[in-house]
Amino acid sequence: MTAIPSPSTELAGWRHVYSGKVRDLYVPAETPEGAEPERMLVVASDRVSAFDHVLSPGIPGKGELLTTLSLWWFDQLAGADGGRGIPNHLAASHTLGLGDDGVANTADDLKSLIPDAVVGRAMVVKSLDMLPIECVVRGYLTGSGWAEYQAGGTVCGIPLPAGLNNGDRLPEPIYTPAYKAPLGEHDENISYERTVELVGAERAAELRDLSLEIYTRASRTAEAHGVILADTKFEFGLDENGVLTLADEVLTSDSSRYWDAAAWASGTTEAERMASFDKQIVRNWLAANWAPPREGEPPALPADIVERTAARYRELLELLTSA
Repeated sequence: MTAIPSPSTELAGWRHVYSGKVRDLYVPAETPEGAEPERMLVVASDRVSAFDHVLSPGIPGKGELLTTLSLWWFDQLAGADGGRGIPNHLAASHTLGLGDDGVANTADDLKSLIPDAVVGRAMVVKSLDMLPIECVVRGYLTGSGWAEYQAGGTVCGIPLPAGLNNGDRLPEPIYTPAYKAPLGEHDENISYERTVELVGAERAAELRDLSLEIYTRASRTAEAHGVILADTKFEFGLDENGVLTLADEVLTSDSSRYWDAAAWASGTTEAERMASFDKQIVRNWLAANWAPPREGEPPALPADIVERTAARYRELLELLTSA
């Protein structure tokens, strides 16, 4: 796997502690080494990855597009869609103690904590005890699920009806958890029984039921905007009171597979039906221009691939957030 670059910009008031393929994580600068911070700054970069490699160049504006979409979905799931409020990690929905003047911090105070250099692509979040489960929900048959189904009629070991085609809607959404591997290793699909072993029966059931609820609500919202949510993945943590809390990004182009509903209904080829609003353009180009085992430095992305990918990210955001 390609080494993940460190952030190039120091952020006043914050100390960099971690970088993933796309996001950079900071804690308040005054936080002692090894101490658990009350809040963190999550910054979405313009980096793009495929086949476990971070590619060059990035996708201009991607970090802001992902952050904007995450914030919109957090708001929907907090009750704007008419459903019950799902707790999330955004510190802006909570007070963070008292300021120097003895007054409780507010959402406006929190916004002021975001440095100018990363405004639009950063979130101030509560520190959580993250669970080691990636909560995947699939509503349609595609990707690795389609490959497994062709081989044995199952997806992640779950039997499905015979006669389904690539891109078909499943009879009902299925929950297929994965174990979050350490950085640089692949996440591993696991059984529901294994999640019980990892987090206990009660928590495992809560993760499954909440993931299916969120997927169902998000699917309904997406369909109202002409978009299909084929599958997605969620991450959760526990707050200081042990409350299960939705964290990280949510329902973005990087964590979900979205299709145009009209194209899915009328398309005559798989490519037409399942043209996704994400980095699939990048994956397809890299697959055609970088032969396995894909070791060393990947080839640079052409300008037209970068722009077409950015356009798909923008198009999804416009479709979902339009009135």
